[in-house]
Formats: sequence, C-alpha cells, structure tokens
Amino acid sequence: MEKYDVVIIGSGPGGYVCAIRCAQLGMKTALIEKYNALGGTCLNVGCIPSKALLDSSEHFHKAKTDFTTHGIDLKDLKVNFKQMVQRKREVVEQTVGGIDYLMKKNKIDVLHGMGSFESANVIKITGDDSKETKVEAARVVIATGSKPGSLPFIKIDKKRVITSTEALELNELPKKLIVIGGGVIGLELGSVYARLGTEVTVVEYMDGIIPTMDSTMGKELTKSLKKLGMKFALSHKVKEVTNKGKTVLVKADDKKGTEVSFEADYCLVAVGRIPYTDKLGLENVGVKLDNRGRVEVNEQLQTNVPYIYAIGDVIKGAMLAHKAEEEGTFVAEVMNGEKPHIDYNLIPGVVYTWPEVAAVGKTEEQLKEAKVNYKVGSFPFKASGRARASMDTDGLIKVLANADTDEILGVHMCGPRAADMIAEAVVGMEFRATAEDISRMSHAHPTFTEAFREATLDATGKRAIHI
Repeated sequence: MEKYDVVIIGSGPGGYVCAIRCAQLGMKTALIEKYNALGGTCLNVGCIPSKALLDSSEHFHKAKTDFTTHGIDLKDLKVNFKQMVQRKREVVEQTVGGIDYLMKKNKIDVLHGMGSFESANVIKITGDDSKETKVEAARVVIATGSKPGSLPFIKIDKKRVITSTEALELNELPKKLIVIGGGVIGLELGSVYARLGTEVTVVEYMDGIIPTMDSTMGKELTKSLKKLGMKFALSHKVKEVTNKGKTVLVKADDKKGTEVSFEADYCLVAVGRIPYTDKLGLENVGVKLDNRGRVEVNEQLQTNVPYIYAIGDVIKGAMLAHKAEEEGTFVAEVMNGEKPHIDYNLIPGVVYTWPEVAAVGKTEEQLKEAKVNYKVGSFPFKASGRARASMDTDGLIKVLANADTDEILGVHMCGPRAADMIAEAVVGMEFRATAEDISRMSHAHPTFTEAFREATLDATGKRAIHI
C-alpha cells in the first residue's frame, strides 16, 4: 500500500484547501473524491453554478427593467435559457479545471472512487468499476460535505419534485415554480427563475424568510423580492407534495390551520442540507456521530479516534464553503504542530440574491436574548449617491454596537454588493473595532461602502450625515 502523511476524503472547498495547506507544510498528501470532478457540491452543483445563473438572470432583469432609464434601448429582448445553462456549465468546468491544476502544482495525489475506513489508518477506495485499492494514512481528514435534505413525506423524484441540483440543470424555463423553504438556497434559485419570468411561490414554515439571520434583513429582502413578483406563503406547514405528471400539487396548512393548495410545473425542495456520512465505514473505526448525523469533533476538529479529523458541512456549524476552507487550513496547521485559531462568530454569511444580504456577528435577536446592552445604527441605500447612480436603492446597513464600550457586535447588510462589503465589517470586528473607529475612517466617494460608515455614525450619537 502507498503510505501518506495525510489522506483527505472529499474534495470540496474544505477538502481541497486542506490538501493544499498540508502539501505546503511538507506532508505527503492524497485527496479522495468519489466523483470524476473535483470541487464537491460548491464548485459543481452549489456555490459556483448558482452564482453563474444568478448573474446571468440579473443581467437580463436589468436589461428588461432598467436599461431604458439608463438610456439604452433594446429590441426583442428574450431569454436563451439553454445558453444560460451552458454558460453555467462552462464556468463550472473552468473552475474545476483550476482545482485540477492546483493539485498537480502542489504534488497532491488525487484518487477517484468511494473512500471508506477499513481501519483507522487504512482507507479503501472503490472505483466505479468496483475495483478496490487501499492506502495507508498517518492521519485522515473527513471532508465529505452534505447533501440536500427533505421532509419524510416528500418523494424527491428529480423530475417534478427537485432539489437544488436539478434546479441548476432544468431543460426548460418553468411557468410556475413552488419553493419549499425560505432559506438561502430556496431564495437564490427562486430569484433566478423569478427574474426570468417564472411565477415563483415560496412556502415557508417560519413567519419570515432567512429566519436564521437578523429579522430586519428578512423584511428588507422580502420587499425587494416581491418587486420581482415572488409570492410568499409564510407560517405554512407543508403536509403533502404530489407529482401529477405535468405539474406538482403542494398542500399545506396556513397559520390558522386551514388547508391551502399550490400547483406548479416544478417544486423545489430547499429545506436545508444534511451531512454526508454514508458508506464511509465510520462504524469500522468507531467514529462517533451526534443526534443530527454530524461527526463529533473537539476544539481541534479531532474525532474521538486519534488521528482522524473532520471539517466542513459534515460537522457542527454553519454549512458554508468559506467556513470549511478555514477549517481545512486550521486542521492542516494543527497536524503540523501549530496553534491556529478560528473565531466562528466572525465567519460571515451571505445570501446571493439581488440585493444581496450579508451578515457577521450577532443578530439583534441574539443580543436581546443574551440581555446585552446594545445600540443600533442604520443607513438606507436610498440615501446613497452611488446606489442612486446604479439604480440599486433597496435595502440598508444595520450596525449593532455595545452601548457601553461602542465595540461592534454585529453588522447586517441588505443591498448592492453586500457580499463584498461585509469583509470590511469582518476586518473591523476581528480587531475589535468600535463604531466610532469605522466612522472616522475615510471611505471613497461615491461608493456603496459609505453606507457602512454612515451606519456607524448613526450608531455613535445619531451623527449620520446624509440622512
């Protein structure tokens, strides 16, 4: 058997970043991937392809709704949906090709097949042809990610009742689409189709969308998505989903307990994701799982079995590609005897609708629950000169700061380029900046980020200038 210092099972953002960092630190490294393409869910059927479709659909929507105002007249504007999907595929191929290059550059052995534990230090790789090979590893990192979740009574047939994976590869533009779940995945993909002309209805169990984020962001995003024509059935409990051949029928009880029905061409089930631990042979080595099927780890991301670690969606915490990347680097450095650090409170979350939603730190609801003495500053994009120039005036930036020390505790953005702007908040909070610290830093004019400064000014004695 080939012997390695470390073997990583799973080549998503956590796995491949971990492999690269291990190789940089001088470890002989192997990366196991059960599919032909590297990159995991994120690169192949998640982050990257969804952003490609989000951008394409936003270009069309802007051309349809805003270009005339900008002085750009177009005739016979239409969607070439097949080309849009083809472009998405090309973006994925280019990105995956980049990961292939990085593996070769860093001299990482890539082994294709299903990896599973024969023992704590022996990994069996079963290929599509059922041929088996084995490798020996001084250390193993489980980075197998997650897969779409569902509800017990829903049968995902991948034809009319679909997950995010199938929603990225539809052969036609639906006339009507039902989305079960008002979280990140459902809203992103729902907004893609809404922009292209599909009648989209979101059915959500909670009383607001993106329920894990600050409630103000959910309210702001709801207002914007309604402008696209998206409909929202909030506080609805889905109880039945039926494929009727050419349509899907969804039955739910509203908040009063009255049964309501929705019918559409497709039903996208977006009720979250579950960790992928199938067929890993964890029972062969005694790796413990928690009550939600996640691999249990300690503060060093080490399992109960020495020399076996786990990172990313397969362990507790937010299921985010960049969280997995941080953990991949962290584990590599821990195995190298270093003392790295991750502050999970400062890992940002993003919803790539338009406007985008981005957040870092505590929500207002969390601060209230913890009985923290806090203050709020906010600034709407309708008061931003840069936002008016680009016709992106929906949304606002909200800053939560400690009322006694002025330290920033949370930043929540709904607006243009929020996904990029949130990095300034992360940097500030990493160095424990106060609202006044940010308010006294020069921000280029005109930019969207001025809104962040104005929100911090508002948090420090209601000193915002432009409102």
